[in-house]
Amino acid sequence: MKYFIKTFGCQQNHSDSERIESTLKARRMTKARSYKTADYIVINTCMIRESAENRVYGLVNNLGKLKKERSFKIIVTGCMVGLAFRDKTGKYLKKIRETMPEVDEFLPIEEIGFDNAPVRQDRISAWVPISNGCNNFCTFCIVPFTRGREISRPYQDIIDECRQLKKKGYKNITLLGQNVNSYGADLLVGENNIQVMRDLPKKYFGKKQTGVEGLGIPTARRLDDLLVGRALAGKDPIQAPFAEIKPVYVKHLGRYRIPTLFPHLLEEVAKMNFEKVDFISSNPWDFSDELISVIAKNKNITRLIHLPIQSGDDNVLKRMNRWYTQKQYLNLITKLKKKIPAIKFSTDIIVGFCGETEKEFRNTVSLAKKVGFEKAYLAMYSSRFGTAATKNFKDDIPHTIKEKRWLTLEKLINRPRLSLSRN
Repeated sequence: MKYFIKTFGCQQNHSDSERIESTLKARRMTKARSYKTADYIVINTCMIRESAENRVYGLVNNLGKLKKERSFKIIVTGCMVGLAFRDKTGKYLKKIRETMPEVDEFLPIEEIGFDNAPVRQDRISAWVPISNGCNNFCTFCIVPFTRGREISRPYQDIIDECRQLKKKGYKNITLLGQNVNSYGADLLVGENNIQVMRDLPKKYFGKKQTGVEGLGIPTARRLDDLLVGRALAGKDPIQAPFAEIKPVYVKHLGRYRIPTLFPHLLEEVAKMNFEKVDFISSNPWDFSDELISVIAKNKNITRLIHLPIQSGDDNVLKRMNRWYTQKQYLNLITKLKKKIPAIKFSTDIIVGFCGETEKEFRNTVSLAKKVGFEKAYLAMYSSRFGTAATKNFKDDIPHTIKEKRWLTLEKLINRPRLSLSRN
């Protein structure tokens, strides 16, 4: 039996495909050079944009035509399936079944565990997932519905994998998460104390997460005392690695947000002496002073920080449910530049979001000029199934205007540079 895997979307999807491949190899399958000779075709999907979803439909349609000539199986997994199985109405699952009748199986990515080492496509650089899912509910974003709530991978599992990669000669490592710098909140306060969303029976990391159940988080000191006390009492032995670690908080909008272990994890990985340690994707509201200090003092941590802004206008940010203002974002940029002089930035920007005026767009242009981004991943807004923007706002910006605004930013940020690398 031969397999072929086609992956759409982000680095997390590509990391998932490496684990899918290890599972297929464990079944004694071999890799086909193309889908034309495969007995088992796996399509790992993305649906962050409508265009990504449409590419999947087109590929499956073409494969369906080949099925008339020879027999093979089509398995669809990834974000489209994640949404289908989390949508309690059943509407999306019905839609994809009707649109892709050629598919033999819709497989939730949670079914692919971490039992086998991933088949990495690169012998120098490696992706290491540290968390999965999102709790933030930006109004435009489908991720909380495709991947569920944010769940952190066990701390020691990450450390062990990174050490193994170092022993195998890997030089570069990238820590992955939809909100990578909020890693560890569920490990510290218990997953049931973090916002519960559309969970599937099986968890992405294949293990029940353990934490300190039932704790409120009035202050960092209070949580720290409780963690240490319970660990010493032997009530939470798995929490012992965290007993001497003070959780990191960021005060945002007048209140302390969730505790995070990411600065501690990043520093421990950096001390393994990889040539480069990278991480994506971080959010502005969890970028703590402690995290900045860890980056500043470890020269092997990336100096190109991916920090999504999405829009440079405060009103658009509010409609997007992004928890910062233009001024707060620029203050963070200034702080990073002051602490780390060699720092550079990449970002994500959506143009043509619901109701975006020309003035609001120009505020995004102004912010881009002030920051001087090295790279921007630009997208024209498209309505996504089940999101708050789709339910509450009108997609009222004509495509021609979206295209014009996209081109303006493309010329401003991306065109001047012929080649870029994360360094």
